[in-house]
Amino acid sequence: VSEEKPRAQRPDSLSVPPAEPRLWTTQRDGEVKLRMEESGLAAEPALTVNQMFVSTVERYGEYTALRWKEGDQQKSLKYKDYYQTCRTAAKSFLKLGLERYHGVGILGFNSVEWFVTDIGAILAGGFAVGIYTTNSPEACQYVAENSKANIIVVENHKQLQKILQIEDKLPHLKAIVQYKDELKEKRPNLYTWAEFLELGRDEPDAPLDAIIASQKPNQCCSLIYTSGTTGQPKGVMLSHDNLTWTAYSTSKHVNLTAASQAQEVVVSYLPLSHIAAQMVDIWITMKIGGVTYFAQPDALKGSLVDTLKEARPTAFMGVPRVWEKMQEKMKAVGAKSSTVRRKVAAWAKDVGLRTNLSKLNHAPVSYHIAKKLVFKKVRKALGLDRCTKCYTGAAPITKDTLEFFLSLNIPLCELYGMSESSGPHTISRHDAFRLTSCGIELPGCKTKLHNKDEEGNGEICFWGRHIFMGYLNMPDKTEEALDAEGWLHSGDLGKQDENGFLFITGRIKELIITAGGENIPPVPIEDAVKEAVPLISNAMLIGDKRKFLSMLLTIKCQVNPDTGDPQDELTPEAVELCRQLGSKAVRVSEIAGGRDPAVNAAIQEGIKRVNENSTSNAQRIQKWVILDRDFSVGGGELGPTMKLKRPVVVKMYKEQIDNFYKDVASPATPDNPLPPK
Repeated sequence: VSEEKPRAQRPDSLSVPPAEPRLWTTQRDGEVKLRMEESGLAAEPALTVNQMFVSTVERYGEYTALRWKEGDQQKSLKYKDYYQTCRTAAKSFLKLGLERYHGVGILGFNSVEWFVTDIGAILAGGFAVGIYTTNSPEACQYVAENSKANIIVVENHKQLQKILQIEDKLPHLKAIVQYKDELKEKRPNLYTWAEFLELGRDEPDAPLDAIIASQKPNQCCSLIYTSGTTGQPKGVMLSHDNLTWTAYSTSKHVNLTAASQAQEVVVSYLPLSHIAAQMVDIWITMKIGGVTYFAQPDALKGSLVDTLKEARPTAFMGVPRVWEKMQEKMKAVGAKSSTVRRKVAAWAKDVGLRTNLSKLNHAPVSYHIAKKLVFKKVRKALGLDRCTKCYTGAAPITKDTLEFFLSLNIPLCELYGMSESSGPHTISRHDAFRLTSCGIELPGCKTKLHNKDEEGNGEICFWGRHIFMGYLNMPDKTEEALDAEGWLHSGDLGKQDENGFLFITGRIKELIITAGGENIPPVPIEDAVKEAVPLISNAMLIGDKRKFLSMLLTIKCQVNPDTGDPQDELTPEAVELCRQLGSKAVRVSEIAGGRDPAVNAAIQEGIKRVNENSTSNAQRIQKWVILDRDFSVGGGELGPTMKLKRPVVVKMYKEQIDNFYKDVASPATPDNPLPPK
């Protein structure tokens, strides 16, 4: 029998190897190439969310994972029960018809149900999609449609109403679940939380296990919608590896302890639709087996301090506004306390600031006395007596606030990153701390400064396994954010010192480019004005394509505890400041628009001092106005993390801004007198 001749080999050029995934994708079912390294933390094996959770349950199954209060009762859930509840939710989602790579929208305040929905959606092969509770029905519709949400989970009747208004415009929507309060009306495909969990309780494990087994770390599991200041929000696609690796790297970088040594405790109160809160509250805490304690929905209206005292967190993350509010509260309390107590506190703060700034190895004796007398009491009053790690991020913080807390021996470690970097990229630590720096990058990550100027400022670019997969269905926007080599361009300007500490110096999009072509970063000037005039709450520099700089100012006022809207009454601290200036004002309306000569003179004096320190003539503020009300999230001037929405403010106050520039030949300054008409 003749042997069969071997088949002729096809020439190499025709053989089609399986396509290697690229560093980015915008397809919901796409896969990406992970930025693995040969050694170090970036060489760690990639995990899915399920693998990370299972490994935590194996180690810490009997430990408490979540704690919260119902009425006066403390409730808690162990890791093993938390995992089982997430699996039950995943089965319920499948039963309701959740399709692979489709969204589960979550619209509500932080709670056990929020976490279980998020993780259950991921285990079931869908996407977890947080929606801001402040969103309008139209904004909810955009996110639900963009993520092809099959199910939306809402907190209460108020949030349910938004979804019912747009229900007929959501072709993918199959069911709605409400997790708090009784349903006010029965409707088809609307479930209470108990009814929802019941759906999956007796379902077999095999179908869910098959879906979990098919998941890969380089596939998308979560969408974070960036609150864009311009255009529609972009859906940031985060992979399993983005979440699990970033949680691991961050916990290592900030030296969090594993539950077997001592459990870390965090308080969950910032919006979970934002990556910072999600990374800290859900993923990092899960990685180390820590406890997440849920705050009350009115946390930012005043109940947060009560929760902090109950939970006594070991690590706490606050956006700048939270720290500023604490600072204002403590100053107000300080103003009321007896002279002796006030003097002791002022002395202790002075000692504290000097000691912490010089970071002496041998703290002076006075420091230890101050620590005993004042610092411990202050920390206890804030519920931060066990807190060894206090963080601030998501928006710029003033040096004044940093120094205030440093003086109380509460160093605030700044962190910096983006949704597109799964949250953190650099974080300050107590053993690696520079005032006003955002710290050094996470292990396994790299930073590059693009297009550096002579002072060393350049665009901050990131590299690492925390870099997102791409924007869902937006290839153009994705290519704007990621360059050809896969570096993420932040749009922020910064510089690094010789030890790798990163300092943010401005934002490229925020840069004011005057008519004379000068590039001016607004934030340092705004911060300087707020520091020079403590009465000012918000300051916004104007001057893009204009001949000179002007400024919109708002005054510190009371806030409605229910709506968060600014009121006409001044804060106690502001009233006290007015008295010192010789003004009797107690309301914003008595000051706004230049109605109070004493306040006007003080602001003019403060701005004059800031102008004297400006680096160039073009950076001087020529005109300013005090607005009738402070900026707020509800008013539209601030984003969810209290970041200033500059384009929005420019539109809202167009009339006041135009008034600055009416009939102007060129700025009148001593160096540049107005030419004769």
